[in-house]
Amino acid sequence: MSQVHVIAHPMIQHKLSIMRDKDTGSKDFRILLNEISLLMGYEVTRDIPLEDYQIETPICPMTAKRVQGKKLAIVPILRAGLGMVDGLLSLIPIAKVGHIGLYRDETTHKPVVYYCKLPADIEHRLVIVTDPMLATGGSCCDAVSMLKERGCDNIRLMCLVAAPEGIDAIQREHPDVDIYVAAIDKELNENAYIVPGLGDAGDRIFGTK
Repeated sequence: MSQVHVIAHPMIQHKLSIMRDKDTGSKDFRILLNEISLLMGYEVTRDIPLEDYQIETPICPMTAKRVQGKKLAIVPILRAGLGMVDGLLSLIPIAKVGHIGLYRDETTHKPVVYYCKLPADIEHRLVIVTDPMLATGGSCCDAVSMLKERGCDNIRLMCLVAAPEGIDAIQREHPDVDIYVAAIDKELNENAYIVPGLGDAGDRIFGTK
């Protein structure tokens, strides 16, 4: 069974509370999402393996540490997942970025795929899938399935806010994918929005309605 990691750092919780406020505008919402993504990235990448290599400091030679290999990828689920990419790239500038385009049918609440562009060697990389909201879990489940169809077997899901229903869906369909979130909220409402949530993340990032 996949593990759920709730990253409850005080600065993340503080910034998330501001994002939840309906009076927070798109500019501040984007800035805060970028900052939280950077902070969450420390935990998502905590166990990345290191290797020894030799350098010389201004004082003497030494054995230093660096990330073993350069095989990471960030794959946002369009469009809201884009808001988490820059924060992660600030932490992991060597990562490649792919894109998966999904939208939720407003009637069925089911995800519809309209775009997929991934690095050619995606199957050899640790893939971090980003989506601010894990609601029904449909979009994230489909995105992970698409990655697995392309040979990916090292996938982590990074979301800002999750509903129990979304977590259950991921654990049921993809028990090998760990989930990283800043908060687990109460439930979904009749429109499949997270309660209390923070509204439509895509609309709030890009200022659309």
